[in-house]
Amino acid sequence: MSPMFTQHFVTIFTVSRTSSENKTFKMGKIALTSATGKLGSAVLNAILENNLIDPSDLIVQTSSPLTSSKLQSLRAQNLTLRHADFDNPPSLSSAYAGCTSLFLVSSPRIAMDYHTSTLWHGREKHHRAAIDAALAVGVQHIYYTSLAFANPSKASVMRAHERTETYLKDLEARGRCSVTIVREGLYSESWPLYFGYYFGLGAERRSEVVVAGDGRVSWTAIADMGFATAKVLSEPGGKWKGKTFYLSQTRTWSLRDVARMVSRVRGEEVVLKIVSRKAYEDFYICEQNMEKPSVEWWSSTYDALGDGECAIEDDTLEAILQEAGRKPTTLDETIQDMWK
Repeated sequence: MSPMFTQHFVTIFTVSRTSSENKTFKMGKIALTSATGKLGSAVLNAILENNLIDPSDLIVQTSSPLTSSKLQSLRAQNLTLRHADFDNPPSLSSAYAGCTSLFLVSSPRIAMDYHTSTLWHGREKHHRAAIDAALAVGVQHIYYTSLAFANPSKASVMRAHERTETYLKDLEARGRCSVTIVREGLYSESWPLYFGYYFGLGAERRSEVVVAGDGRVSWTAIADMGFATAKVLSEPGGKWKGKTFYLSQTRTWSLRDVARMVSRVRGEEVVLKIVSRKAYEDFYICEQNMEKPSVEWWSSTYDALGDGECAIEDDTLEAILQEAGRKPTTLDETIQDMWK
């Protein structure tokens, strides 16, 4: 599977402040998980590069050893580090102590979802551990990064998100906390995963790519999502309280469009071959020697694409970018950059 799913977790906190729009709501200490991951690091970079939150007001937590070389850039910015591990709930409680808000990036441990459909045994187990630990130490508001599929969805990748969204909305309904659910767009940089595990533009030699379906997708660059998410976190919390929205651009591309773009950058035709889910699974398991649980879990994604679940009409991201004088990065631009 894509390395985008294998990053470590980091949490950032900001000092409490009172919303000018809602005097009863405090933004406070935001748990920004996965700040060394793709989305999380994009959010952190956007915060720092655009001076959205003072670095002295940030506390960063990581599941890695605090002396790890991968944290050097964070240490160089004089950010305070704390250790936290989803598999060790007490560590989460210690890390969240004194916080009033949590920004929770979904767990990358997708293998937890492969073998079971039982509630609280998939990735939602990690999400609940973080949420419960946060509430236990007085967190009042939770921002959760869901995914840009429908809810309910045909895609197995959305199952843990659906369950986490349900849990959060129930907590909100019972007055335990306020909630903001951000359905982050499908990364433009992740197109190879959807395009038949097509990793390494320079190394690939396939002239035919096998997939189990096609549909329009609002591919969105990680940097654009990172900036928009950072803006959401830095604005008065009352503005986003109780809301569920997408951060995706509204322009869409299909996998056939991807095939044309890849053909153009490679200078040779790459054909998209659409087969049944069973044929897709057999091809990648038997002929490409990929892990069966992973392929079977992933294949349902194409049912969701075919139903148009990932063609997003929410213009929230584009409005945030426009306000900053920016435009969404196109998929063509992303593929060109990856080729370079």
